[in-house]
Amino acid sequence: MKFKADEIASVIQKEIEHYESQIDVREVGQVLQVGDGIARVYGLSGVMASEMVEFPGGIIGLAFNLEEDSVGVIILGDYLAIKQGDEVKSLGKLLSIPAGDALLGRVVDPLGNPLDGKGPIISSETRPVEIIASGVSERQPVCEPMQTGIKAVDAMTPIGRGQRELIIGDRKTGKTAIAIDTIINQKNTGVKCFYVAIGQKDSSVAQVIEVLRENDAMDYTTVIVSGASSPASLQYLAPYSGTAMAEHYMFGGGHALVVYDDLSKQAQAYRELSLLMRRPPGREAYPGDVFYCHSRLLERSAKLSDDMGSGSLTSLPIIETLEGEVSAYIPTNVISITDGQIYLQPDLFFSGQRPAMNAGISVSRVGGAAQIKAMKKVAGGLRLDLAAFRELEAFAQLGTDLDAATQSQLDRGYRMVELLKQGQYNPMPVTDQVLSIYAGTQGHLDDVPVEQVPVWEQEFLQFIHEQKVEIYNKIEETQSLDDETTAMIEAAVVEFNRQYQGRRKEERETASAS
Repeated sequence: MKFKADEIASVIQKEIEHYESQIDVREVGQVLQVGDGIARVYGLSGVMASEMVEFPGGIIGLAFNLEEDSVGVIILGDYLAIKQGDEVKSLGKLLSIPAGDALLGRVVDPLGNPLDGKGPIISSETRPVEIIASGVSERQPVCEPMQTGIKAVDAMTPIGRGQRELIIGDRKTGKTAIAIDTIINQKNTGVKCFYVAIGQKDSSVAQVIEVLRENDAMDYTTVIVSGASSPASLQYLAPYSGTAMAEHYMFGGGHALVVYDDLSKQAQAYRELSLLMRRPPGREAYPGDVFYCHSRLLERSAKLSDDMGSGSLTSLPIIETLEGEVSAYIPTNVISITDGQIYLQPDLFFSGQRPAMNAGISVSRVGGAAQIKAMKKVAGGLRLDLAAFRELEAFAQLGTDLDAATQSQLDRGYRMVELLKQGQYNPMPVTDQVLSIYAGTQGHLDDVPVEQVPVWEQEFLQFIHEQKVEIYNKIEETQSLDDETTAMIEAAVVEFNRQYQGRRKEERETASAS
């Protein structure tokens, strides 16, 4: 048998050329101990902070603590399937999740896996979970309104696209309801919404999803769920995942809204992970970098400059207080990062004022820049007037005699409070809000009994829509109130009041006759 030396040499040459590409060069470590959702791994000396690692069975972990002789890894999956001595591979990349239109209308976990039983999510787009927020030169001031559809919010603490407005209050005071109303009100505006549920009961999340479905809001909304039974690692990660999904639209020149419900539970999950990793505890046992945990999340919300496409990401973080304690560690941290807060007060809520917004403490640091001109004109002094009314009301309870001017101020205050009440999941178009608030602030409700204010408002708006539609269209078109429009509204209110008083008189006469 003859050997062909040339052929053998060429085959060997080819094998040598491709030899490098076939080697799997990867850093491998070993699990020293595992428990409570974290693992301590030995041997991954070159691993980066927040780099992904893989355990047997495809379970993913995140390098969290880089120590001298070991690495603390938070496990994003079933940690009970991992045991001491298991091999751990570093993957050489940061955690990424799917993004894009494939996620709209879906319910997913923080890793982008579907939870709604509607099949897999097929998306060609992925985004890193953590990125550095846009710099000063890449932003522009907030100047475009983000209408919530809630009279009290849009008039007194307006929210603009690219703003971070904190919703803060005790449990069961209507925090989630404000956020859900805002999502429902984004219908037909092109704003994509992301609702991040952190550490909540599954039944509560299911209720929210059902409300969004009933109001056709799931068509443009993604729900990211990390429930009360989820590991602390996923609860910590959920807000970052929701932000990454929303950033796909912001950097694409679109507009997005993300609701974090709520960041108190994320801070608790982060505290749990940090204490398990033996990081030194600080105030209230939170780690020293819990402020950075929230600031690097909320700083990613922005209104981008024209050069960057003018996209925006608006965030509504929710914080739960205990017994109204806004000076606790996490509430003060988040208040200092955000552009204002809507403070919901339990005693207002239980007295029947919904939304239970305290006008004195609630504030928007963007102010009139986030309002249309018409709303700015009619609601200019409303917040201060209501805060003054609350003080007068407390004074009047002492039973002292009041002069006529003070009494009339009190009477108008009671009517304005009644006017600002609003049903849940019933957002109102901004033009209706302008007409309603104009009537209240200009004293056209002063002769209407307080208990009849909601009926008056409903009938007045119906009158405008049916008989004075040109006024509505003009405000809708110009979004401002000139002298001519104001005169038209004034005449319409006077005409309606005549009809209304006449109807009420007839009803009273009929009632007394029967």
